[in-house]
Amino acid sequence: MMFESPKSNLICADFRICKAIPKGNMFKILALYYNKSLILAMSILKWKTVSSAYLVQKPWATLRVDECELPDGRIASEYYVLEYPNWVNVVAITEDEQVIMVRQYRHSGDIISIEIPGGVIDGDEKPVDAAKRELLEETGYLFEDFELVSTIYPNPATSNNVTYCYLAKGGKKVQEQDLDEHEDIDIELYTIPQVKEMLLKNEIPQALHVTGLMYGFLKLGELS
Repeated sequence: MMFESPKSNLICADFRICKAIPKGNMFKILALYYNKSLILAMSILKWKTVSSAYLVQKPWATLRVDECELPDGRIASEYYVLEYPNWVNVVAITEDEQVIMVRQYRHSGDIISIEIPGGVIDGDEKPVDAAKRELLEETGYLFEDFELVSTIYPNPATSNNVTYCYLAKGGKKVQEQDLDEHEDIDIELYTIPQVKEMLLKNEIPQALHVTGLMYGFLKLGELS
């Protein structure tokens, strides 16, 4: 990120260096940078969808092909979009400060994956209700304290769904797991330092869950 002083021609490669500039000039520098960013943002325009056709429509995934008109008039005749339900995952901290992790087989990647709890949002279900339900079903832990820490697109280039990640605190074990037909999930409890070490060693392979853990730990003040 570069900041240029309109009076002194000084260029700063770091905001902290620019703190040495008098406050009046600093305001002008930030205003200049903001205006340039705004112009750049306004130059990126959305595409227009001319037509759509569905190729696959199944409960867990839908594939459609769009014909799109770009802002300059060009046509993208076959743009493929995967439609998925929205997802939710949870950085879950028990009442004794343990992080709940789950271990399960993931067939598409052919890996045994250690992850945070989560799943599909059902129909019109609110994301926070889905988070609470998934925790209870997958782990048997009941949580009441939820905070949304991130809303991200898993891959907006090819899919249209959103993943919500919550930080949940104070969970208590109230029941056994209530798993779906094909689920086989082991529950594992870790301290926050242990999970941070796992992240550093690249031992958590699910990208969305790594993102959720990062946001959750930032909210907890565990990342500096």
